[in-house]
Amino acid sequence: MGLDTYAVFGDPKEILLAISGKHHLPELLPLAVQRLGHDLQIALVRIWLTKPPRDGDCDRCSLATECRDRRACLHLAASFGNSRVDPDQHWQDTDGSFRRMPMGVRKVGQIAATGEPIRINIGEGSDWIVDPAWVESEGIVAFQGMPLRYRDETLGVLGIFSRVPIGPSCDQWLMMISDQLAAAISSAQAVDEIESLRRRLELENEYLREEVGEVSFGELVGQSAALQTIVRQIDLVAPTDSSVLVLGESGTGKELIAREVHRRSDRCDRPLIKVNCAAIPRELYESEFFGHSKGSFTGALRDRAGRFELADGGTLFLDEVGEIPLDLQSKLLRVLQEGELERVGEERTRRVNVRIIAATNRDLRNEAIKGRFRQDLYYRLSVFPIELAPLRMRSEDIPLLAKHFLRSISRKLGRKSFRLTLANVQQLQRYNWPGNIRELQHVLERSAIVSIDGKLRFDLHDDLSELGQIDDQHYRSNTDTESILTEAELIQLQINNIRNALRQCAGKIYGPEGAAAVLGLKPTTLASRMRKLNVSTSAQ
Repeated sequence: MGLDTYAVFGDPKEILLAISGKHHLPELLPLAVQRLGHDLQIALVRIWLTKPPRDGDCDRCSLATECRDRRACLHLAASFGNSRVDPDQHWQDTDGSFRRMPMGVRKVGQIAATGEPIRINIGEGSDWIVDPAWVESEGIVAFQGMPLRYRDETLGVLGIFSRVPIGPSCDQWLMMISDQLAAAISSAQAVDEIESLRRRLELENEYLREEVGEVSFGELVGQSAALQTIVRQIDLVAPTDSSVLVLGESGTGKELIAREVHRRSDRCDRPLIKVNCAAIPRELYESEFFGHSKGSFTGALRDRAGRFELADGGTLFLDEVGEIPLDLQSKLLRVLQEGELERVGEERTRRVNVRIIAATNRDLRNEAIKGRFRQDLYYRLSVFPIELAPLRMRSEDIPLLAKHFLRSISRKLGRKSFRLTLANVQQLQRYNWPGNIRELQHVLERSAIVSIDGKLRFDLHDDLSELGQIDDQHYRSNTDTESILTEAELIQLQINNIRNALRQCAGKIYGPEGAAAVLGLKPTTLASRMRKLNVSTSAQ
């Protein structure tokens, strides 16, 4: 007696209606195999979908030696059956021996490769049997495999293992089911992809809203030899996926370099995601980098993707990377090495493909040597270092930078273009610019705001004091007027001066008896300078 499709599967209209009502694969596929496999005459129903293999799949696949084309294979997506040996066993696991099937290999692979159905009855031979013991114990006598084709594309394979023979009378019914199932799968895949893109867009928009208002230096502007060297380095490294470490003082435009590397790379159509490592509270580092699941900690009101997931396929910019706590650097290193992460409170492993650009104003190599930064992470980040020259070493770029900023400032303020005189340029070029390009931009904007007649006036002593200049008279009283100090000596002189003041004030910065008052600086200015020079109150 052959397979009675109506007796075994029921009314096909009910099955088709049930399938058509599901718009997501996690709902559609289990329902389809359960409805088709509910009768005891059906031993097992399985659905494989055609997908490209994920990283590592081929290495773990037991059929890898038989696979001729590793661009795509069949992934077991749903399974349901009725065991005669163990009635409580329904074979719903999708991680078994046949979770991956190469295209063109064995009966299921042949169906996917040719797009043609295959029917095999045990009386016609046993070459198709992979596990004879299982077939015999479960009383399986036939297999029917149907291609799931939609618009001339094979989406997967429907396989039915039966305890009764399958005859030609089933062809029309099985073809109708497989065609409708293929259409439902295509629709569900489209819906899932749209929703995935929508969620990703929402996350990216949320990130971009956080970025609104941050300072950007615009384009690469200048003609100095130092800048041209940087441009050549960017042209060399941008097309690769190598990690880039941007080094330079605060305000030199490290984020701009990261944006240029990303813009000139093959990842430019994906996002550049920034993480300011110095601004993240210690307890939120893992959540910020890797994301978290709802309820994983107090305040985790919903699932949230981390910066790595947001940057998947694109670039992740780790600004102030030297500020990452030492004990958390190992977790970052693991993601960089393996491309895998788990959200906080979640056991699922997610794969990400991210290019890393890091930036710091610290001597990261020296930090690694002294044990304050992991050496293995340093080497991972510094595959291609780019060092930015401070503005004082590229004074020939100041006129072009000033004109560039003034055009933007005039549009922002709704004013006519400001006139930059030769005297203005010479005045700007004489200054040391401890705050670099950021300081130049802010100084120009402040001068433009107070300008009434369109002329720019710079009070260098007051306006340009973010980090302060070393008082010439102080130097003349402590050094030979004919001696010349190197840049390193000047910096060390500032460090020693601050330490002397801190020692005199017992480490106190604020107040009338604090080090800031002794040095004649604002407390915030002194604190900023101490961060820049890596001077702490404990180093007195």
